[in-house]
Formats: sequence, structure tokens, C-alpha cells
Amino acid sequence: MSSYQWYRVAGVIGFTAVLMAGCASSGPKPTELIAVSKSAVANAEAAGGNEYAPVEMRTAQDKMDRAHRAMDKEDYVNARWLAEEAQVDARLAEKKAQSAKAQKAAIVMGDDIRVLRDEINRKSK
Repeated sequence: MSSYQWYRVAGVIGFTAVLMAGCASSGPKPTELIAVSKSAVANAEAAGGNEYAPVEMRTAQDKMDRAHRAMDKEDYVNARWLAEEAQVDARLAEKKAQSAKAQKAAIVMGDDIRVLRDEINRKSK
């Protein structure tokens, strides 16, 4: 290789290193996002996520734990991603829990209607 080619290779490597260092910068602390995600996990728990959507809840809680660990290491980019993912998982768990509760209520209501119809039919005979 000629010295010109070595300079080009070194330049490309240097540019790549600078680019990667820029992408790895932490940016600002995602403190507010962590708090919002933590609240989403708490809301999902209160909605019955642990009972009705245990997989999603475990995933959300695990991602929140990992986000906190990333914050401790000042890896704010990773903390931000994990907190966002935890928030989405928690909201999914909350909606699944609400849906399951609504389905149970609909079944109970359907049973009550059936009992009332049977009672009306029996009295009308």
C-alpha cells in the first residue's frame, strides 16, 4: 500500500472513531422519563397487571431495574431506551388487565341477564 492509501485508511478509521464517540455520548439525564415510566409501571400494577399480564409486567419491571442500573453507570442513552420500553410494556400490561376485567364483567353481566330472563319466563308461565 502506498503512503497515500495508509493516510486514507487512517483517516477513515479516525472519522469512524469520532463518529462512534459522538453517538455514544450520554446526553442529558432522562430523570423525568424514568419517573414517568416508573409511574406507568405502578399504574399497571394497580390495574392488576401482575395478575392479568404477568409476562408484560415482569418485562416492564426488569427494564425499569436495568434503566436504574444504567442511570447509576451514567449510561443515559441506554437508560432512556430502557425506560421508554418499560413504559410501553407497562401500558400494554395495564390495557391487558383492563380488558380482562371488562371481559369478566361482561360474562357476569351476561349471566345476570340470563338469570333474569329465566326468572321472567318462569313467572310468566
